[in-house]
Amino acid sequence: MSRFIFYRNTAEVKLIEDILDLPGRIAETGDKTLYMEVFSRLFETASFAGFEGDLWHRLLTEALVYDENAYTIACERRYAPESLWKAASPDMEKFFELFALDIDEYLSDTVPEGLRSLIKDYSIKDRGGRSLNGIKYNPVIQDTINRLAVELAGADTAYAMRSVLEDFYGSYGLGKFGLHKAFRVNAKDMGYDVEIYPIYNIAVTGLDDLVGCEFQKAALRENTENFLMGRSANNCLLYGDAGTGKSSSIRAILNEYYKDGLRMIEVYKHQYREINSLIDTLKNRNYHFIIYMDDLSFEEFEVEYKYLKAVLEGGLESRPDNVLIYATSNRRHLVRENYTDREEGENDKHSAETVQEKLSLYARFGLSLYFGAPAQDEYYEIVDTLALRYGISMEEKELHLQASRWALSRSGFSGRTAAQFIDHLRGIKNV
Repeated sequence: MSRFIFYRNTAEVKLIEDILDLPGRIAETGDKTLYMEVFSRLFETASFAGFEGDLWHRLLTEALVYDENAYTIACERRYAPESLWKAASPDMEKFFELFALDIDEYLSDTVPEGLRSLIKDYSIKDRGGRSLNGIKYNPVIQDTINRLAVELAGADTAYAMRSVLEDFYGSYGLGKFGLHKAFRVNAKDMGYDVEIYPIYNIAVTGLDDLVGCEFQKAALRENTENFLMGRSANNCLLYGDAGTGKSSSIRAILNEYYKDGLRMIEVYKHQYREINSLIDTLKNRNYHFIIYMDDLSFEEFEVEYKYLKAVLEGGLESRPDNVLIYATSNRRHLVRENYTDREEGENDKHSAETVQEKLSLYARFGLSLYFGAPAQDEYYEIVDTLALRYGISMEEKELHLQASRWALSRSGFSGRTAAQFIDHLRGIKNV
């Protein structure tokens, strides 16, 4: 890792150095099997990230696009000071030399020919000719990085290679924030330097895929677009009946606006006290972040809502322009109230203020959208739309009869119930 000034902190850089050190280590130890562990890591990395083509060039590219350091973050923001640009020059020269290295010849006395041939031309197609995606990236980003590797390898100077790379940083971003949509925070590592991890498998639902709730979707779109365009936007609470599309709407917002720089971080109730530390990590990045809180509610003995109130509105530190909070809840009054509160209020000289304390969290969301359970006709409309979408052919009367039976045997009319019913039919009809 001492070979680089900036690109030092990823597993890919360590793997690059271990590959380069193989001939020397084998000559020193006489152990000709040392390549096995290194190549095991190479193929694991290739499968996880969806490498294709020249594995050596693709590994170098992975190190370049995933390392978050002072230089790459400045390029992402499209402002790299001249001094920082010059400081990165030695790293670019080294990477240019590594791209030009004939890795097959370099490892000819170290690695069997069969493995070396895979390095030069690695395919992600199976025996049936299907291309298999990796886990790390969505297919579009995976293909883009694979093409970037070819472009970087074709650059005739280190300066030309840097220009290609900086265009990529400015257009797509870098590291986990640039190349992934959604994230979670690891609770055990919470602290000032919060640990944020990508979520790899995300449903690809779009807002147009959700039937009904047109007013709510339009309001959510408008607020999100204002946020992304740098205009005033509100923290948003989606509340109402279970299974009515609240969480699906927020996931759909992420899918729809990811290409415009929107990212989402899911935070759980026990992590609310660390939100300020999380915001400190996000505020200087060139993306717009929604902190997502699903099923937001508190029992009267839970005090985490006080941390959330300060973040929403009321703390000394203002919320940065690139961070919003979107939350869902099955109830509008987020802090539970009991009838016994009224009895206790007789002994509370300021009972009205106590009630206001419990209601104030809801009031701090500038935009509140209600999602109600559909009426029977609306439920049938959702069922009809989903049946048409998935090619389920059934007489309308029979379809509605079965859909009603399904709803009555479960949680009643809702979009979720309709979707589960259609999934049931798809399984039976194999569509």
